[in-house]
Amino acid sequence: MPSSTCGRCRRWPSPDPQVGTVGLTEAAARERGLEVESRTLPLENVPRALANFDTRGFIKLVAERNSGRLLGAQVLASEGGEVIQSAALAIRGNLTITDLADQLFPYLTMVEGIKLAAQTFTKDVKQLSCCAG
Repeated sequence: MPSSTCGRCRRWPSPDPQVGTVGLTEAAARERGLEVESRTLPLENVPRALANFDTRGFIKLVAERNSGRLLGAQVLASEGGEVIQSAALAIRGNLTITDLADQLFPYLTMVEGIKLAAQTFTKDVKQLSCCAG
């Protein structure tokens, strides 16, 4: 991994539920003087977590306030190690929250939670049907 990206992936999953973080936490972004906003999506709002009968955890996204650029993500979920990879690619690609919210994510997968978490910046995902977007 190039040295420019080593600081982005600080911890990788191992417990159950798995913990994955990439990019900046909300606190770290504020310490750098960035204006940020964040949203935390409890897993009871992720259809796959419901289907798995395992809603322990959350997905948190941290974005730059003005641009909407994704700065960081934290995932606590049974498949957190797989979910965090999509956030890592989004950060590397300079994607915004809107990009993620509008992106196609397969239904009934844990990674769909990234899209749902992005949608919480502008919508109440509890009001969406299972396949709305």
